[in-house]
Amino acid sequence: MQVAPTTAETRVALAAARAEGHRIGCVPRMGALHAGHLSLVELACQRCDFVVVTILVNPTQFAPTEDLAKYPRPLEDDLAKCREAGVDLVFTPEVPAMYPDGFETVVTVAKIASVLEGAHRPDHFSGVATIVLKLFNIVQPDVACFGQKDYQQQALIRRMVRDLDLPVEIVVGPTVREPDGLAMSSRNAYLSDEERAAALALPRCLQASLRRIRDGETDLSAVRAAMLDELTASELIAPDYATIADADSLEELTVPRERMVALVAARVGSTRLIDNLPINRD
Repeated sequence: MQVAPTTAETRVALAAARAEGHRIGCVPRMGALHAGHLSLVELACQRCDFVVVTILVNPTQFAPTEDLAKYPRPLEDDLAKCREAGVDLVFTPEVPAMYPDGFETVVTVAKIASVLEGAHRPDHFSGVATIVLKLFNIVQPDVACFGQKDYQQQALIRRMVRDLDLPVEIVVGPTVREPDGLAMSSRNAYLSDEERAAALALPRCLQASLRRIRDGETDLSAVRAAMLDELTASELIAPDYATIADADSLEELTVPRERMVALVAARVGSTRLIDNLPINRD
């Protein structure tokens, strides 16, 4: 496995791979890799001959009040996991190389970035879209893999790829969960034991919304209210939102559609967690 800290080294390695006829897969991550991230690497390996993982804690998707400074950066451990998973190349750029002095170009995916996470983290998705487009321009992958757990992020990236005619197939892998149902997240490490137990309200409220809709509930405001009741039953949880939205546009729904998604975001103690569950009425 090659580790390339610069764009030039990455492009040289990828040019050699393409010259050999390899199909290129890319898994963009911020590091602190866990089983959920590695499931995306596995998807890329299944579809491609040469797999690139990019590791960068991207500052432009963090607000000043968020956890950029303490976000985990266990690079050596991440590289060992990539090597074991069969990754061919890990691109590990430095922030100044990706955002040099005078950098001022920003990518905005307007409508889908304005709701849910976008309403609570106003500059987050412009940071995500900008860095992902930069990485796509450097790696030029045939396939890129993202997780369903960051549902709005993958929806935004799919929209950007369609709107800008990028020649990249976006593959979305299912959310990987702990045995008790909590969605895997690098931020789970911030939780105390008491907070970790309380956080199980997030997957519980999602599963409850699925059951209510499958049982014939059509009043989605009642479903949302029940989701919030589940979350606020714990004094450790402060919800940002709990809702049912269209699976593609993320428009909040008043009546059910064939393809929907239940989404939740909440602070558990001081740690902000998100989760979601697709709901199909068939």
